Formats: sequence, C-alpha cells, structure tokens
Amino acid sequence: MEISKQCVVALTWTLKDTLGEELDVLAEPLEFLIGGSDLLPAIEDALQGHAAGAELQLQIEPEQAFGDFNDQLLFLEPRHLFPPELQTGLTLEGYALPPGCNPDAPNDALYTVTDIYPEHVVLDGNHPLAGIAIRISLKVDHVREATDEEIESGTLGTGFFRIQPFHEEAPGNDTLH
Repeated sequence: MEISKQCVVALTWTLKDTLGEELDVLAEPLEFLIGGSDLLPAIEDALQGHAAGAELQLQIEPEQAFGDFNDQLLFLEPRHLFPPELQTGLTLEGYALPPGCNPDAPNDALYTVTDIYPEHVVLDGNHPLAGIAIRISLKVDHVREATDEEIESGTLGTGFFRIQPFHEEAPGNDTLH
C-alpha cells in the first residue's frame, strides 16, 4: 500500500541538526496518522506515494518545522513562586503558571524550565527545536488504512515531537517523540 492521505504509517528515524549532532532516535516503529496532526506537513508531503521499506533523507528548515526562536517567549520569574522540587527540563503549562508570574506569558504555551537560579527561574515558551533546521532519516516500516475512529480523531496521539507537560503526580517526559 502506498502512503496517501488518511492512512497510518509506522516510522523509525534518526534526527540530527545541520551540524550532525543527533537530537533524537526512534528505533522502534511508531505509528502516525497521515492527514491528521501527527506529523509535520513537510514530512507528510515527502512520504506521499512511498510504501513500506522506503527510506528518505529530509532537511527541514525552521519555518517548516517548529518556527524561528522567539525571544519574546523567554521569561525570568521569581524562584519563590515555584515549588522546591522544580527541575531544569520540566515543562509547565502556561495556564498553570503560579500567580505572580509575568502576565504577558501566553497561557496557551508550554514552558520549559531552562535555568534555575537562587532568585530566578528561566521559562522558555519556544519548542525545544525552534530555530533549528533538522535533518531526518526516515524509514517506513509499514503502511495501513486508517480506521474511521482514527480519521475522526485526527491523531493517533503520537504527534511528532509532542512535548509533555509536567504534572505533580507524574514528572514530564524528556523524550521528543
């Protein structure tokens, strides 16, 4: 079966930046819905017409991936507003930022704690790969028809580099996929 809109594709990949530094490896096949919100449009477009066993090498510029880095999404917040167990690398949902944080911080963003100082915490609302051109080596493991339920939901829930927010009961996920 060839890849087309409204099908499910299982992929493995190696993701690198333009300097060749490895950013992520998906060694075991993971399924994504084509025609939904699981993959970047540039990846979906490149996969069209391919079948199981296909291998692709792509370079995706920031504007086709996670956008340019926006320094207006960096916020320096007072350390005392956050719990003592706060750690670098955790993500926080904007609507759940503690009272007293900068009111200009969009509440629909996810913020990564990038630095913790004795008096301040640095929150970054950019995607971790914002501003980075990525090179991705993809391999198509298998392709199947999407079910009506999968098409209706628009996702298999495995989104490309979905960042998981930190919750008190379960620490955030530091993987990119």
